Amino acid sequence: MNISYNWLKDYLNISQTPEEVAAALTSIGLETGGVEEVQTIKGGLEGLVIGKVLTCIDHPNSDHLHITTVDLGNGEPVQIVCGAPNVAAGQHVVVATLGTVLYSGDETFTIKKSKIRGEESFGMICAEDEIGIGDSHDGIIVLPDTVAPGTLAKDYYNVKSDYVLEVDITPNRVDAASHYGVARDLAAYLKQNGYDAVLRRPSVEAFAVDDKEGKAISVSVENTEACPRYCGITIRDVKVTESPEWLQQRLLAIGLRPINNVVDITNFLLHETGQPLHCFDLNHIEGGKVIVKTLPEGTKFVTLDGVERSLSDRDLMICNEKEGMCIAGVFGGLKSGVTEQTTDVFLESAYFSPMWVRKTARRHGLNTDSSFRFERGADPNNLIYVLKRAALLVKELAGGKITGEIVDVYPNKIDNFRVELSYDRLNSLVGKVIPQDMVKSILSSLEIEILDEKDGVLTLSVPTYRVDVQRDVDVIEDILRIYGYNNVEFTDSVHSNLSYKTMTDENHRLYNLIAEQLTGCGFNEIMNNSLTKSAYYTSLTTYPEKNCVPLLNPLSNDLNVMRQTLLFGGLESLAYNINRRRPDLKFYEFGNCYNYDADADTSKNVLASYSEAQHLGLWITGNRVSGSWAHPDEKSSVFELKGYVENIFARLGVDMKKLQFSQISDDIFDVALVYTMRNGEKILAKFGLVSKKILKSFDIETGVSYAEMNWTLLVKEAVKNKVTFSEISKFPPVKRDLALLVDTSVQFAEIEKVAYDTERRLLKDVYLFDVYEGKNLESGKKSYAVSFILQDETKTLNDKQIESIMNRIIANLQQKLNAKLR
Repeated sequence: MNISYNWLKDYLNISQTPEEVAAALTSIGLETGGVEEVQTIKGGLEGLVIGKVLTCIDHPNSDHLHITTVDLGNGEPVQIVCGAPNVAAGQHVVVATLGTVLYSGDETFTIKKSKIRGEESFGMICAEDEIGIGDSHDGIIVLPDTVAPGTLAKDYYNVKSDYVLEVDITPNRVDAASHYGVARDLAAYLKQNGYDAVLRRPSVEAFAVDDKEGKAISVSVENTEACPRYCGITIRDVKVTESPEWLQQRLLAIGLRPINNVVDITNFLLHETGQPLHCFDLNHIEGGKVIVKTLPEGTKFVTLDGVERSLSDRDLMICNEKEGMCIAGVFGGLKSGVTEQTTDVFLESAYFSPMWVRKTARRHGLNTDSSFRFERGADPNNLIYVLKRAALLVKELAGGKITGEIVDVYPNKIDNFRVELSYDRLNSLVGKVIPQDMVKSILSSLEIEILDEKDGVLTLSVPTYRVDVQRDVDVIEDILRIYGYNNVEFTDSVHSNLSYKTMTDENHRLYNLIAEQLTGCGFNEIMNNSLTKSAYYTSLTTYPEKNCVPLLNPLSNDLNVMRQTLLFGGLESLAYNINRRRPDLKFYEFGNCYNYDADADTSKNVLASYSEAQHLGLWITGNRVSGSWAHPDEKSSVFELKGYVENIFARLGVDMKKLQFSQISDDIFDVALVYTMRNGEKILAKFGLVSKKILKSFDIETGVSYAEMNWTLLVKEAVKNKVTFSEISKFPPVKRDLALLVDTSVQFAEIEKVAYDTERRLLKDVYLFDVYEGKNLESGKKSYAVSFILQDETKTLNDKQIESIMNRIIANLQQKLNAKLR
């Protein structure tokens, strides 16, 4: 937000330089990014002086140039060649002396000694557009004879310099989103630092109704939730013209373009007081009545920028008896503006619900000076003052008469905030004892009233313009920023609590652990946008489009929903690299995925329909080994990916014995394996070969193996794992192999599960070392060669124990899987 230094001085006697003011504002929480000098005329007319033309003769080598001698007030006339048709002896003119820099937009031109058609010229006699005081180029500027030669042009034109402070307003400090608001905060700082700061608020005592019996606009507020207070006043017989110079300079200094006197007044007061105003042309208020209400869903409305918008039934509108005129607190309608033909106006000063304004502004993609302030909370108890000030300025600058009394619809008064502040809590949080007299002085300078004081506790009344100060800690923050953070010294002692790990800390540690492991295995980490396009989910059953979380105001159709899976972002990255001749790829990504469930029970939690979880995705494509002299090219496979997935489980300490596996085939995978907990409810991971149909949609011709793990669940399982250790057993393990004839539908995971269920203590490992299908086997059968590792850490196993365990395993395999020994 731009704050004019000269404008600031209208409300506060400031002796500090702009740089000192910027430092003071930064110290009290209004961070000032920079200070820039601005002038009413670019360049400040430096190097330009008033001169008198002593002689003027025709140029001997030109039919339109003249040779003049000009008195610049220093006793030494100079020769200047001039091409203006109206130049003549005796004129008082504006002269750009040698070295003067003239501006034309962003371009500059330096006046130098020159020869024009053989005659020397030591300057330039200027036209209006050449020095920036007008647009005329018909001839040179001719001034009254009373202006003495040698007078500086900047003094004659009363050029003033100003300084603009770039103040960064945090969302909670809307009270400082105006010149008076900044002056009010600065005054508090200056008072507490020994300066005689007097805050001046423009008086409105001169306000009076000119025609009490005249016809005024009536107001009806149908939605008091969205509009708790609405004020207005009617002014007739105004004359809309150009604003006076002082008003234009105020607006130009902060980067606003003057429009006309009435509109400029509303913009001026917005930046003076922080209260947005709107001025309606009475000719467009049909029926002579203003109605504050919502309109039906889908109603079309054309705003001031000429854009037709479709309204929501939650958009508050300022209407006449026939149609909407303005989106309340956000943007005016095409017919609501004041033009040069306007003669009668209705001034609006209102307080709109921040929530309503914020949602409407986001819904329509609008961000205006008014919505910026209403969204953060205007002052409901400052409306009448601002309205009176606006009416007085309109009468002063545009004439007219105030017709009828001020309309004020305020059914439920909003009172100041009541806050109780304990001196003990103040000193405890600040870390220093601030004298009570100083605390009271700071509160007074911040316009916070002390209603009562009892047993070291103050009862305070906080003005409504401080919407961010509603708790004792908020008041303490205000006191401390005015007192000065730098005035709180460091002590020799440190008071702290013992640190402990939170779930977030553990998540970060495990993230780094697995990221390092994958990077060491040749993977590259990628990071994709969590916003994606809904078209990816069209016709999918695994991730149906109806489960996407849509954006209310999407940037584009390619970024209109939140992702349900990491898959598509990774495929975009694969396609990008493959198209650039990088076909052998290993990627991993940690990222959040989002889901919407319309059938969820929202009776206890309105957000129950939405869920969010962090996932880990792995992608492999191309060759595992390529271009090696020592090894032939070898393609990556889904079994390689299986190894990476299980290594992640092992590194996190997830007990594989507690997992079960199942094979699936869906619209994402041609074939895949799913890891779930034993209860089958929580899916920890799934991996497989990505469907060729999906790969084709990304123009990927090679196979892609993909794994997606629910990182949130993995971390929960990992933190349950308690690391234990024991001595390496002194007793040897025993290995027994079985060749099992089973149905082709039986998977090794089922054999593994039966074995572990049979013997949990002594069975240490089960692995498959051969699979055979072919001749000499029954139809529909296959052969698994499986190794079983048995070990007792306390003694050597004997044959009897080993045979007993293996017989039980064989019996269970025969019973549950119909397996036979070969």
